[in-house]
Amino acid sequence: MSSVVVIGAQWGDEGKGKIVDYLAQKADAVVRYSGGSNAGHTVVVNDVSYKLRLLPSGVLYSDKTNVLGNGVVINPGVVLHEIADMKAKGISCDNLVISDRAHVVLPYHARLDELQEAALGCNKIGTTKGGIGPCYMDKVARTGIRICDLMEPDTFAEKLKINLEAKNAIITKIYGGEPFDYETMLQEFLAYAEELRPYIADTGVVLDEIFSEGKNVLFEGAQATFLDIDHGTYPYVTSSNPTAGNASTGSGIGPRYIDHVVGVVKAYTTRVGEGPFVTELLDTDGPGHQIRETGHEYGTVTGRPRRCGWLDAFMLKYSARLNSLDCLAVTRLDILDKMPKIKMCVGYKIDGQEIKQIPASLNVLAKVEPVFEEFEGWLTDITSIRTFDELPVQAKTYLNRLSEVAGVELGIVSVGPEREQTIVLKKLL
Repeated sequence: MSSVVVIGAQWGDEGKGKIVDYLAQKADAVVRYSGGSNAGHTVVVNDVSYKLRLLPSGVLYSDKTNVLGNGVVINPGVVLHEIADMKAKGISCDNLVISDRAHVVLPYHARLDELQEAALGCNKIGTTKGGIGPCYMDKVARTGIRICDLMEPDTFAEKLKINLEAKNAIITKIYGGEPFDYETMLQEFLAYAEELRPYIADTGVVLDEIFSEGKNVLFEGAQATFLDIDHGTYPYVTSSNPTAGNASTGSGIGPRYIDHVVGVVKAYTTRVGEGPFVTELLDTDGPGHQIRETGHEYGTVTGRPRRCGWLDAFMLKYSARLNSLDCLAVTRLDILDKMPKIKMCVGYKIDGQEIKQIPASLNVLAKVEPVFEEFEGWLTDITSIRTFDELPVQAKTYLNRLSEVAGVELGIVSVGPEREQTIVLKKLL
């Protein structure tokens, strides 16, 4: 038996879907433990792109159990649409299990998300407006509606009535928006409940049985370390804990089940939405623009252009400590193939003095200057390379320095979107 947690080591969009899909070949179960439909994974198999928002990346394998854990917030319409889309592509979702303890994202959550963002004006967080934050707010306030409630029509009807009265008051009286109709929403979600019913279970018990049989389990984090509600660049973060510690809490299993943690990192850095970005490239026709266009750096869920910058290895060192990383999975190295010069941030300075940690205060973080090292580019196509030794010496120098600064060994290097475009240096499952 072995278990691996795969987390994003930056601000998300690192290519976790591709890494999870690759590792899932030797897993018996794939578990998503946090976030909601604000996440976006793209997996490419045989030149076919599968864009996933809620479904675990392992759903592309018919012989894997795929779990949406209690830490995930479920938008029934989104997950059912994804299931239908998968079935249209010939992929069965009969192996999907959804936690009865997961919370439900309702239309008023999305409406409040949108209204709250608009009210913040220039101080907006930059959410996807999918209702994820307001749903987690209700969860913490103990007024949320869970999947187990949705499975009981009378319970759901009662809780929805109470919640909708309160939410409609906020929407109309504070924001001047249009209220929702109770009966319309009730019937819509009761219909969703019947479609979802075959997939619902106590996923903690399901996973315990899988572990007791000595099987391999892969835990898939959504978003990433620096979007963590506790440890990210608050308040420009998500509303849950994408970090490795939540793999246990968000899936209903004990921490002793976790064997390894893999940090997925792009060979450069991107960020979506607002918030600090020390190594951001603000050019319109230079390396930042080149990275965005070569890497097609646009949001899977929103289509928004991602902010792009040089690799920040100093923040990876923080991420390695926080997540107890065993190894790094470096993705999108091939996007740098045509860059004559490549920079890497190896430290932070404030007023000319190097600092040893990432400041919690955004006011202090705004004063940070990156300490860069420059590397020669390799200026050759690496997408057909399948071993580390075959990589150009310049690419190996870059990767080895990344590993050195982060203090974590290399485990995987991805040189393209397809499963076979993967160089494995460390066996995990």
